[in-house]
Amino acid sequence: MKVGKMLLVFFTLVLLCTIPLAKVQAASFSGRSSTVIEWFDDPSDETALPIYEYILLNVRDLGNGGMNFKGYGRLASDTQDVVDVDSRLYYAFLEKQGVFDSRVDFRFGRQFVVTTAGASVMDGLDITFNNVGPLNFRFFGGGDATYYESYDKDDLLWGAEVYGLFLQNRLNLGLSYMQKWDESELAKELIGIDLDYDRENLINIYSEFQFNYLNNAVSYFLAGAKYYKSSKWNLRTEYLYSLPVFTSTSIYSVFAVDKYQEFMAEYAYNIAVGLRAFGRYSHEFYEEFSDADVFEAGIEKIRRRNFSGYLTVVYRNDDDGQNLRGVKARAAWMFSKKLQAGVGANVDVLDRRIDFENNEDETTSDLFWLYGTYFFTNRVNVQLKVERASSDLWDEYYRGRVRFNISF
Repeated sequence: MKVGKMLLVFFTLVLLCTIPLAKVQAASFSGRSSTVIEWFDDPSDETALPIYEYILLNVRDLGNGGMNFKGYGRLASDTQDVVDVDSRLYYAFLEKQGVFDSRVDFRFGRQFVVTTAGASVMDGLDITFNNVGPLNFRFFGGGDATYYESYDKDDLLWGAEVYGLFLQNRLNLGLSYMQKWDESELAKELIGIDLDYDRENLINIYSEFQFNYLNNAVSYFLAGAKYYKSSKWNLRTEYLYSLPVFTSTSIYSVFAVDKYQEFMAEYAYNIAVGLRAFGRYSHEFYEEFSDADVFEAGIEKIRRRNFSGYLTVVYRNDDDGQNLRGVKARAAWMFSKKLQAGVGANVDVLDRRIDFENNEDETTSDLFWLYGTYFFTNRVNVQLKVERASSDLWDEYYRGRVRFNISF
């Protein structure tokens, strides 16, 4: 049995065995069970009927020792044996904070690690040393479980991060490093830098930088600023640079790839409490294709009483004739304390130039859906969603989902 599958079984048993222990010894025990039934037709017009059981479990102060356990996973099966659905363990770890006079935090188990240098699902240890002078030091390492179906003992990752607050806690600076190993070969080596400067009620400046050390190239860069002096409106601008990162063991690593760049500016205005509008402009830079201009505008109503919804429109234009016009809309109504329902729609019209003789083709795709939630109690509810999609390629396509949730 692969190490990844062994760990999957192990952590699942830990999650299940913790339940009776937590009832006796834990100060707090909570979670959610979600049973999901889906139905849809695959490209061969066969009807799939997968069933999922999602389990979320949180145990606080396990054994009255300040240890916490968090787990989330699913069991899955397609009753019609049409599509391949897998049972998965998303995370299951023990954690404790404030060890050794509040200096040390740690997590052990399957977890999601995130740094500017990279992110992954890991089976291992993540430990942080807090308040070492003005800095915090974090170290993590273990098995790289991102592709856990083929994961074995030679798929490893490790990394470190140092970060701290400066300038009266207005400036957050961080430096991170990550290595990934694939079958004992160094697959990725990345360095990340991030900063966030916030001057309250005035401006927020932020940036992320990632360097691919194996390829000696910048793989990601984001710089942005948000001006929000007024409570009624704010202005945000961003520049994005992205270059794909493939593992050194992948066949794709030998091919040249194009970088992508984007400049974006957005203006948002608060019309009233719970009601906002926005306008956004983006310029997309490509190497092999024409650049594109994208215009978006929309209005959103956050539910305060009964109604919530949004309406957005988008227009994309480039010199190659790959133009797009689209509309997104959603409306929901709280009919009572027990029933909420709504409708939504996405409609896109894409103009394509399909050959070198300037022949053009117009393709329309749309998605309409109905959804609702009925609350039996504060802890028990059922959700229903039915979708109808159509396009020039797939004609009509239907999909449904029923989700029964129990919180405990």
